[in-house]
Amino acid sequence: MSIMKVILGAILVVLAHILHILVLRPKSLRAKLQRQGIDGPSPHFYFGNIPEMKSLLLQTQLTSTTQTSSISHNWLSTLFPHILEWKNKYGPIYLFSSGSIQWLMVSDKDMVKEIVLNTSLILGKPSFLAKDIRPLVGQGILSSSGQFWAHQRKIISPELYQDKMKAKVNMIVESTNVMLRSWMSKLEKDGEVLEINVDEDLRNLSADIIARACFGSNYVEGREIFTKLRELQSLLCKIMPGIPGYRYLPNKSNRQMWRLEKEINSKISKLIKQRQNYANDEQDLLQMILDSAKKCESSGDSFLPNSNSRDRFMIDNCKNIFFAGHEPTAITLSWCLMLLAMHQDWQDRVRAELLEICGNDGNLDASVLKNMKTLTMVIQETLRLYPPSSSINRCALKDINFKGILVPKGMNIQIPMTILHQDPMLWGDDAHKFNPQRFANGLHGACKIPQVYMPFGMGPRVCLGQHLAMIELKIILSLILFNFQFCLSSSYCHSPSFHMLIEPGHGVLLHMTRI
Repeated sequence: MSIMKVILGAILVVLAHILHILVLRPKSLRAKLQRQGIDGPSPHFYFGNIPEMKSLLLQTQLTSTTQTSSISHNWLSTLFPHILEWKNKYGPIYLFSSGSIQWLMVSDKDMVKEIVLNTSLILGKPSFLAKDIRPLVGQGILSSSGQFWAHQRKIISPELYQDKMKAKVNMIVESTNVMLRSWMSKLEKDGEVLEINVDEDLRNLSADIIARACFGSNYVEGREIFTKLRELQSLLCKIMPGIPGYRYLPNKSNRQMWRLEKEINSKISKLIKQRQNYANDEQDLLQMILDSAKKCESSGDSFLPNSNSRDRFMIDNCKNIFFAGHEPTAITLSWCLMLLAMHQDWQDRVRAELLEICGNDGNLDASVLKNMKTLTMVIQETLRLYPPSSSINRCALKDINFKGILVPKGMNIQIPMTILHQDPMLWGDDAHKFNPQRFANGLHGACKIPQVYMPFGMGPRVCLGQHLAMIELKIILSLILFNFQFCLSSSYCHSPSFHMLIEPGHGVLLHMTRI
């Protein structure tokens, strides 16, 4: 009888916990904001608004017929029709749910500015990131919050300052030239014009660069880690964040994710142990992370109290740097080449500037990067029209006030970067068009509220790798422009897709000729 009471008690505790997660807590969070005049679509108690989001997306896909002859950069209604519909119905601030995850969507410019510039540690990253995409980011700097995040930023940030990243220029040039030689070889075989889908080559190049930057002479093993991370990312795109219990199901995709996570962690751990056991003078990011962890240990920093937490810190942040350091850069390169292929006048302008700066030999070093004004404008405009990430996500770790609205503890905040980046009220009537000239006088001359332009994030949580990314983008694009003239293939199909990041759905197919 006593055993039955224990079992019954356990069942009641579990049921109470489920009731709290699925009904009571979401209802309480929404009620606190509804009392302040904020509303949104009514959610299903288990799936939230996911069914409605999927329905709207399916309707849009069935009616969408985007072809090369009618390329439009106003693709928001194709990928995120629910945001536009709910914004029109409920205003720039509204509520919605993805499963058990409650969101406050904020596209009000003044409130966005307050949120992204807020330096308080009570505004962090949504907790589901460290849970639902844990295999990819763990508890590294991309998903952590509070003092834990502040400690990680303090350790990693100085190692990614611009001056240190300029030392990587020769390595980036060397890796890029390997790719260009392969293109030239294909061109010699195929004739005067090479038709090439550049995405995979750019992805491999970016992975090669970040692998060298992370793991130095062990970059080949780093590339193996990249391959597994890419496979893991593809699997994570299929999960449904916020659906309680989904990530614990022993289905095929989850089993694959668990296996890949274990293999990736094991490979990084092996590289760490090799580096710890054999003294060397490599100054890659792995060594910088190891040195930083040692400094914490010698100073008695409680942030890394034991060997397990130190290993976890090193493994998770290697994964964070690797994922954030290669995929967004590769995608931005593809979009840049697509836009320059569409706009031959800008391609010619950038090439002319590069020839003036670097001469006919195209010699690149860190000193010339700051003079690439036109190329910088093109990159900025590309990141405005096609930011790798679709939104900025935060979570109120305690009650916090923005623009007179009390956001309760536990409420997640989503800022739709894609909406703000193409808002005519901020950018002018040509907000949906490619016009790098808008950045001629810098960001303050391009946008009425500069803080809403955030391809690398904004404020205290700005991307630490943005300097490496910009250096990489400038060098790779410069070397391609020095060597090739290119235009869009007639087979190119413009189809922006969202798979954790915004990428070309069918790749970027170019016709390239040697200069």
